[in-house]
Amino acid sequence: MTTPPIQWYPGHISKAQRQLKEQLKLVDVVLEVRDARIPRATHHPQVPQWVGSKPRVLVINRLDSIFPALADRWDAWLRDRGEVPFFTNAQDGTGVKEVAKAAQSAGVEVNQRRRDRGMRPRPVRAVVIGFPNVGKSALINRLLGRRVVESARRPGVTRQLRWVRISKSLELLDSPGVIPGKLKDQYAALKLAICDDIGEAAYDNQRVAAGMVEILGEIEVVGEGWVPSQPLRSRYELDPTTMSAEDYLHALAESRFQGDVERTARQLLTDFRKGLLGQIPLELPPSFGDFPEG
Repeated sequence: MTTPPIQWYPGHISKAQRQLKEQLKLVDVVLEVRDARIPRATHHPQVPQWVGSKPRVLVINRLDSIFPALADRWDAWLRDRGEVPFFTNAQDGTGVKEVAKAAQSAGVEVNQRRRDRGMRPRPVRAVVIGFPNVGKSALINRLLGRRVVESARRPGVTRQLRWVRISKSLELLDSPGVIPGKLKDQYAALKLAICDDIGEAAYDNQRVAAGMVEILGEIEVVGEGWVPSQPLRSRYELDPTTMSAEDYLHALAESRFQGDVERTARQLLTDFRKGLLGQIPLELPPSFGDFPEG
């Protein structure tokens, strides 16, 4: 769908990923944070290997960006596969206390083993990992109750590993976003680009915006009742169903942006990312039917 392929692996991420593998030896619990709009595309394929036998707490952040009923469907789908997801909105704190409790509970065995060996208990050590811009730093700030790590809705803000003490019983390691060295699944990479979960240098805005128009058309057909109805037509008063995604981009440019296709593409992506098109996911649980799983 995109040429050239979407690839992004900046040096600071490569370095941090090497450091993260070392630090993982010191932690008791892993908090894996994903984006509720694309919970499958934001699952790093190496996480199971990194985590090994350590307890893992699955956090699905940006809960505010999808319908509650869809969150319930994702919850059921994940539980069917042995996962216990915690849905959060790190911006307003929804679900964050439950994550803290889950992390501490997962680390209880650590201190029990220490007591059995005659050692004093220590705070549970957890690491927060996930793709860039899924809300890891915002989650840590919410857990702590104040802003201690830089947080912004763009990828690449956190550039080094840092320990943060949440309470007497919990310490968290904030880490830069981790991504595969090569994005083999280009459909998933497209969704990462649309959601701003990889750096802008990785992709062409016009191709990604056109891809977004295509996905919105597909997902509206399959997910009727679970996604907003006609989000593009409602916002821009231009129906995308009568033309190709590329033609829609050009038609929208002519009607709204003096023919500037690049500006149109950027505006489409910005409006989606800010939630101005509504609570729109780019993935649905596979049980929805024939929608591409990506």
